Amino acid sequence: MAIEVVTMPQLGESVTEGTIGEWLKKVGDAVEKYESLLEVQTDKVNAEVPSPVSGIVQKILVEPGTTVPIGTPICEIAVEGEAEAPAPAAAAPEAPAAPAPAPSEAPAPAAGSVAEGRGRYSPAVRRLAQEHGIDPAAIAGTGAGGRVTRRDIEAAIAAASAAPQAPAPSPAAPTAASAPAAASAPAVASAPAVIEDVDTVEPLTPVRKVIAERMVRSKQTVPHAWIMVEVDVTGLVALRERIKEEFKAREGVSLTYLPFMMRAVVEGLRAVPVMNAQWNGDSVVLKKRINLGMAAATDRGLVVPVVKDADQKNIVGLAKATQDLVQRARAGRLTMDDLSGGTFTVDNTGAVGTILTYPVINAPEVGIVTMESVVKRPVVVDNMIAVRSMVNVCLSFDHRVVDGADAGKFLQVVKKHLESIGPETSIY
Repeated sequence: MAIEVVTMPQLGESVTEGTIGEWLKKVGDAVEKYESLLEVQTDKVNAEVPSPVSGIVQKILVEPGTTVPIGTPICEIAVEGEAEAPAPAAAAPEAPAAPAPAPSEAPAPAAGSVAEGRGRYSPAVRRLAQEHGIDPAAIAGTGAGGRVTRRDIEAAIAAASAAPQAPAPSPAAPTAASAPAAASAPAVASAPAVIEDVDTVEPLTPVRKVIAERMVRSKQTVPHAWIMVEVDVTGLVALRERIKEEFKAREGVSLTYLPFMMRAVVEGLRAVPVMNAQWNGDSVVLKKRINLGMAAATDRGLVVPVVKDADQKNIVGLAKATQDLVQRARAGRLTMDDLSGGTFTVDNTGAVGTILTYPVINAPEVGIVTMESVVKRPVVVDNMIAVRSMVNVCLSFDHRVVDGADAGKFLQVVKKHLESIGPETSIY
């Protein structure tokens, strides 16, 4: 009887740790190869982890709710066959449940693994290092094989902030390293909460921690600008009312306003390609594909699944794609692929009754647009007052990349497309 040691898997290139959600098998249970063994929560996704072998669960090493680094042994499975030595533990921490040591306390990685770990940096590590003017090659990584992790970069940022500052260079001759740091606002500690005996303190979930970190970083490093247009969607409302029951019966999904908004955004991105771009420190990446992220609220927090190649889908295709992603997001069944690759974000804030919002950019994207509630208002049409269905469309954009003229042109294209829809417009 051989013992197979199952370790915490890496569910994405930039993921460095995972939280045990629920064990789907208990000690003594039989498990087949590829059968779901447990649920793991990361800062990006909840996922069921399949068993790598068939056998009997012999020992569970990590309890639900515990967060451990990638590679940590989490259970043992007894496997029929010739005895084999358990998987080597050198790549895993000796104390899985203990927090990772600070860089100053971390043991030096094996010499043979340092070069391998040093040369590869995840996109999140590269971006964070670039934003703060830090050379990751100069940092001793605490990840597997000496790999530099996000925590290592954050520790270096904190150390740099605490260190005495060198004299400022002459304004006439700024250094290359100072440019990225100058663009970032200094970190400011939040005021501590006042906790009374009757209060309840709830620890942050992994998802909420990531949301908080990303929102703070976006507001501190991205110069947000904001504009809005009013759109007359009377024709769109009439079309949806006329076909929504038939659409649900035929296609099996509800027809909301979101697919129409996404289609209009696609037209806007085609007309103004700089809106479909990403900030890259000293360059701007103009994206070829149009992959629309859609903000979705779940019980675990906000996630942004991505509709890939949205420009290749009609209203029916967009309706099916968005509903599938929303359902899987709320059930905690999104994959890493569902959450990656976005080039622009659309938020249907009107679904919760808002009429005006100022959304936070999902960096490194350079724009996010919201569709507010559709409301009936008196407006002037042909010098007469008429009751029309109106909606506000709001845009936050990265002013490092996009100027007001381009942002305005983008919204005008979105507005024109939405206002061109009538009761007889085809959705196929």
